[in-house]
Amino acid sequence: MSAATIADPRTPAAPRRKGPNLEKAGWIYMRVSGVVLVVLIFGHLFVNLMLGEGIHGIDFAFVAGKFATPFWQWWDVLMLWLALIHGANGMRTIVNDYVAGETTRRILVAALWVSAAFLILLGTLVVFTFDPCLGLSQTSPEWLQEVCA
Repeated sequence: MSAATIADPRTPAAPRRKGPNLEKAGWIYMRVSGVVLVVLIFGHLFVNLMLGEGIHGIDFAFVAGKFATPFWQWWDVLMLWLALIHGANGMRTIVNDYVAGETTRRILVAALWVSAAFLILLGTLVVFTFDPCLGLSQTSPEWLQEVCA
């Protein structure tokens, strides 16, 4: 019986790049943000669907009441930011895996990040500049009419 030898690799090992490892950071972000998102989303669903009147209680006044408190504003903004960055990073990974052309890949990845940044900016503005008095009507709850008076 002869001793088994291991053949030399066909390609030499890639040289180690200097600087931060962005792929590793993205990989870690996906795991951490996924866990945090599970907590945020299930908390959101529990408060909206299980407490109070359930789905029948969700209306403009319910949203206005939630957005009147900084806790729920920050909860929703954190959920928005984490979900959009998580999704954009996942799509970036798919684009990197399946798009062969370097120029096309760069354009698609840039479009992903620009659209994610736009939606984050727009969503954050909506949450923090939400004015429940703009949607006030005669059928609005009394507490909302008193707040806006």
